[in-house]
Amino acid sequence: MTPMNRKLELRFVSIFLLMVAIAVFEGCRGLDANNPGQSGSLQSVNHIIFMAQENRGFDHYFGGMRQYWAANSIADQSFDGLAQFNPASGASPLLGPAPTNPGCDPAAPPPSDCVFDPNNPVTSFPMISMCEENPSPSWNEAHASWNYEDPVSPNPKLDGFVHAAAHDARSLNFTDLNGLRAMSYYDDASLPYYYFLASNFATSDRWFSPVMTRTQPNRMYSLAATSAGHVYPLTQGVLSNQTIFDLLQAHGIPWKVYVTDLEHATPPIQDSAINMFATAKKYPNNIVSVSEFLTDVANGTLPSVSYIDPGYDSGLDEHPSLDDNQPGGSVQAGAHYVSTLVNALMQSPSWQDSVMILTYDEGGGFFDHVAPQPAVSPDGIKPIDLLQGPPPNGPDICVKADGPTCDFVYTGYRVPLMVISPFSKKNYVSHTVADYTAWLKLVETRFGLPSLTKRDAAQIDMTEFFDFTNVPWQTPPTPPVQPTGGACYLDHLP
Repeated sequence: MTPMNRKLELRFVSIFLLMVAIAVFEGCRGLDANNPGQSGSLQSVNHIIFMAQENRGFDHYFGGMRQYWAANSIADQSFDGLAQFNPASGASPLLGPAPTNPGCDPAAPPPSDCVFDPNNPVTSFPMISMCEENPSPSWNEAHASWNYEDPVSPNPKLDGFVHAAAHDARSLNFTDLNGLRAMSYYDDASLPYYYFLASNFATSDRWFSPVMTRTQPNRMYSLAATSAGHVYPLTQGVLSNQTIFDLLQAHGIPWKVYVTDLEHATPPIQDSAINMFATAKKYPNNIVSVSEFLTDVANGTLPSVSYIDPGYDSGLDEHPSLDDNQPGGSVQAGAHYVSTLVNALMQSPSWQDSVMILTYDEGGGFFDHVAPQPAVSPDGIKPIDLLQGPPPNGPDICVKADGPTCDFVYTGYRVPLMVISPFSKKNYVSHTVADYTAWLKLVETRFGLPSLTKRDAAQIDMTEFFDFTNVPWQTPPTPPVQPTGGACYLDHLP
């Protein structure tokens, strides 16, 4: 080979290696939160937003979906809501009788506790008041709802929702002493904004809260994919478990927690779920008012990952009322508040590369006809804070007996889901079983992060909800205005 040919060969090799290096660099840019993502893949998403409102179940909110589709000329498909709203023919499941739950024996009225009575069924019914008393979703009640006579068994009957609501009402001197509210539902007449979002974007009829108990442990899962053995709120201290935000911080990926009620709190991070973790004290500058979310979406300065805390103190979180003297908790007020955040996103420059996951922290104790599903224990830790007794503070169901539902190997109950994004498939319904630690898996997949626990590792990465090639909602739809004028009372049903 002549010296000239050797020089040409070396030049071609150098050019080829340079082209390979550029290609590798461009391929990695999508993992850098400060660079635009790649088109045609999950790397197109540069902003992931998670928000969970409070205590509303799937059948309770979205049970009437197929009726809404029929009335609005939206193509029907399989959607496992309340049977009375299903069509008589077409995609299964098909039309069936409205579900019922055993009520209280009328021969044992208050002040007696509710006596379980299969001969006195309570039928699913539409709620007229936008406010209602709280049914209990806590550990014992959630297990009694699973199977009243054998709550620790692997065999769900889903027959204890009314009894659990009645038991709590009688102990708290509520109005609905027979627990009828557990069988209530809302439809699109009350919640047109949510029905529109779920129908135009993507949703799921197999989306569950992570654990069969109340708010705080479920929100622990939403941040860390575990409750570290807790089935009740923390009574002291904070958890040292790594949260998704510790993971993001360690990898240099921007994040913020936006708090709706920041101004109500002293100190000003009081009303954030992240307060349950040491993370809050480590990164106080990342915990800001929700007004900053509106500024960030408008300015195109959203971080890579956002978590929005709802309005716990301001009554904008949709939580049923805990006090008959303070009705609050209007589902319409909460839905309208959410609409201000979603609409701001859709009308901003941030829309083009964002995903917003809107869900609920747990089912609230409202009836659902689909049982919690088997799940992976996040860390092998069994419940550590069961109430040992004596009455009235225990002993808990799982202290008196043991069984499969006494561990963290089942999800909680189904909750509504709306996946809002330009990439969301139109009118898409997932039937894949997942709990909402899947949002953590989505973040981990997008940014190349390790799993927090075995629970989030076992989840879907949510890519089935999206079409990154033919972007469905490059121009977002125009949702209806969410009304707020519905009646709000607690002194009678419905």
